[in-house]
Amino acid sequence: MPKPEILDPQGKAIVGALPRLGFTAFSQVRQGKRFELTVEGEVTEEILAQARTAAETLLSNPVIEDVVNVEVVAD
Repeated sequence: MPKPEILDPQGKAIVGALPRLGFTAFSQVRQGKRFELTVEGEVTEEILAQARTAAETLLSNPVIEDVVNVEVVAD
């Protein structure tokens, strides 16, 4: 992952696109070799399902990539 002080224009573009596609639970995205989606408040099963759907349909190229893992990571 890029260091936190490094700008992430791809992450900003993704976080802007997510609500337009119906994914409203995420307040921040960082992209590197993995994606980190930030949630304000409690992570529910519904939010995890949204994250998996976003990963499978928006964040990856399903023709050449598999979504390996969607998990909650504490700060």
